[in-house]
Amino acid sequence: MTANPPANLLDFDAEGLTRFVAGLGEKPFRARQLERWIHQRGERDFERMSDLAKAFRTKLQDAAVIEPPRVIASGVSADGTHKWLLDVGGGNGVEAVFIPEDGRGTLCVSTQAGCTLDCRFCSTGKQGFNRNLGAGEIIGQLWVASRTLASSARAITNVVMMGMGEPLLNFDNTVTALRLMLDDNAYGLSRRRVTVSTSGIVPMIDALREACPVALAISLHAPNDELRERLMPINRKYPLKELLAACVRYLDRAPRDFITFEYVMLEGVNDAELQARQLIALLQDVPSKINLIPFNPFPGAGFRRSPREVIRRFSDTLNAAGILTTTRKTRGDDIDAACGQLAGQIQDRTRRTLRIQRAAA
Repeated sequence: MTANPPANLLDFDAEGLTRFVAGLGEKPFRARQLERWIHQRGERDFERMSDLAKAFRTKLQDAAVIEPPRVIASGVSADGTHKWLLDVGGGNGVEAVFIPEDGRGTLCVSTQAGCTLDCRFCSTGKQGFNRNLGAGEIIGQLWVASRTLASSARAITNVVMMGMGEPLLNFDNTVTALRLMLDDNAYGLSRRRVTVSTSGIVPMIDALREACPVALAISLHAPNDELRERLMPINRKYPLKELLAACVRYLDRAPRDFITFEYVMLEGVNDAELQARQLIALLQDVPSKINLIPFNPFPGAGFRRSPREVIRRFSDTLNAAGILTTTRKTRGDDIDAACGQLAGQIQDRTRRTLRIQRAAA
């Protein structure tokens, strides 16, 4: 009979860890102790977990491991942005990015190896898709970053699921990781400081509202269905009317009283005064904050960044209409860590990259 492989404890939230230790004949408080060692202290060696009974440590040695993704490479931008390329097996690498700012430090994590959605302005989508990340691979990015930054003055105060992949198409693993981020025995983050960014998977927005209502960001990028379908094919399945209705429903349970809408600024595509006015009309019934994102180019993108003055005028129009609007500062673009530039190393099961190359030939 083949023995079961050891369980990776990073895969378990508090409830799962409690079930696991119960299977070893241990009481629930042992799970809380273990959770603090793993996530608050970043410890992997069971023998160093000094307040665990020796018999329990022996059981853990036989039945479990703490296995975060291996760091393949890392780099630090001139502005202090830190990017990690993490091995998730099978020739796949995903990227996580830490962005230091005055008074806060934000970690951007990935949820999939690649992405199925093929948004036209996103480098990740051009790489194709391999698989969903496990819960341990998602929370493992926070584990690695927290450990790396522990010796510095930089603290992770916010987490955004805005890295590679669509979080709501990896729902169960994403929610497990979210629960660990919020758990006082793990990372203890406020719901207001944890954000899920989605392209607009309407049924799963409703599911997230019930399961773990953290802050919500919508990748919008266009003020009407025709343009959004060109930029984001997912809009054909979940058009704007359905998406915005889901946003209103989400606010019934949300930890904030607004939805953040992300809007990448593409020169001559979505940055005209008319489109700003359309955006105002679109969001008139949804408490909103708009985050304008200067486009970050990548090879073969086919788009250009809107000029600074155009972005300023667009922002002024929205603010004048009473919609809080900010422009995201471009960070980490010298190490391809800026928004839309994450690509990692993906063994593409969709063969999207090959199709693109053939079409260009």
